[in-house]
Amino acid sequence: MLSASKKVKIIETFRQNVKDTGSPEVQVALLTNSINELTEHLRTHNKDFNARRGLLMMVGKRRRFLQYLNSQSHERYRKLIDSLNIRR
Repeated sequence: MLSASKKVKIIETFRQNVKDTGSPEVQVALLTNSINELTEHLRTHNKDFNARRGLLMMVGKRRRFLQYLNSQSHERYRKLIDSLNIRR
């Protein structure tokens, strides 16, 4: 689970303006952090199938956000995947 201070730090890093919490960049960054944490959990608990299902749902949601961002602004999309080290 994402701690509150870590979440605030991610939002401050990727937001577009002061009140921004829901832009695709922020959503993808938060999902990426959760995906990375869950991946580490699954390395040690490889039979946790409920966590695996949650991971796959998060990956799908992140992929849809990235497709939307790519259709709206390819420049913002490229900048985001470069900063988060996400492969295309």
